[in-house]
Amino acid sequence: MASAQRSAAAVLGTAAAGVAVWSTLIERRLFTVRRHTVPLLSEGAAPIRVLQLSDLHLAPWQSRKIDWVRSLVELHPDLVVLTGDLMGHLQARPALLRALRPLLERTPAVFVHGSNDYYGPIFKNPARYLMEPSGLSTRKPDIDNVALTRGLEGLGAINLNNSAARLELRGTRIELLGLNDPHIRYHDASAMREALHALPDEGADERPERAEPAAPPQRTEGREPHSGRHAASEAGSPLRLGVVHAPYQEALGELLDDGAELILAGHTHGGQVRVPGVGALTANCDLPTAQARGLSVWYDAHRAAFLNVSAGLGNSIYAPVRFACRPEASLITLEASH
Repeated sequence: MASAQRSAAAVLGTAAAGVAVWSTLIERRLFTVRRHTVPLLSEGAAPIRVLQLSDLHLAPWQSRKIDWVRSLVELHPDLVVLTGDLMGHLQARPALLRALRPLLERTPAVFVHGSNDYYGPIFKNPARYLMEPSGLSTRKPDIDNVALTRGLEGLGAINLNNSAARLELRGTRIELLGLNDPHIRYHDASAMREALHALPDEGADERPERAEPAAPPQRTEGREPHSGRHAASEAGSPLRLGVVHAPYQEALGELLDDGAELILAGHTHGGQVRVPGVGALTANCDLPTAQARGLSVWYDAHRAAFLNVSAGLGNSIYAPVRFACRPEASLITLEASH
């Protein structure tokens, strides 16, 4: 009996050691591109490829990650969306701008910030970090966020923090609505709406703020919103995309209220440690854990939007682990509804 117990303990110990090595030394470096197709464009519209990068948590010495991000220019996206927590070290800004330069100098881009773009990483109990939402920081911000913002804008990216912008991509007009990070209560929906109102008037066919749809969107089998895009496109209104770092329900609701048809977010790391067959154990916010990674639908009684939550490309330098949750970029192809 004692021999059998020792053998079982040895097997469990070996398995635990293997998981530890895999999650800390291997998987967190296995960068991948997660691809989705979203039917939001009007009939006959050219597809639009949106590359979403989130949660790089970049440190200056992470040359493998820097080179991988630089290589994403080969995907030839039509739009790059940066959903925050790009910084992972107080001195990461030069390395970050180097990593993003090939993409941002060639491709229209927008960005919002996450809490780690204001606050440098500090040690936390890894179990607490992974198992429960982090609290509102009481520290003074120690990252030069103004310099980071200027650096991204200097590469041509548009600042969407509590703001709005309008682009035309491959013949489709797009309005982008952005919120600063709700995780540290920097979001301001009123400022975002003021920026939206301040956009140059495109004419009488422009969508009024908070326009009611002809019929309430419905959640259908397969978790897709009822398509109202054809009617909107025929009326000449732009496609609206929402961008926020942390997908708190309040922030998602604000973007949904303002007509966002696709919302892009990060922050969750996909749970960072996922249990096969179960999924994420935490979303680090009030988002249901079933939606902590990938494409799903966010809806209320009147509207629905596609929601993509990127698992991101990094992790805190003080929690260097990923399990069943590879670091990722998201490539989302917007195409015509059928």
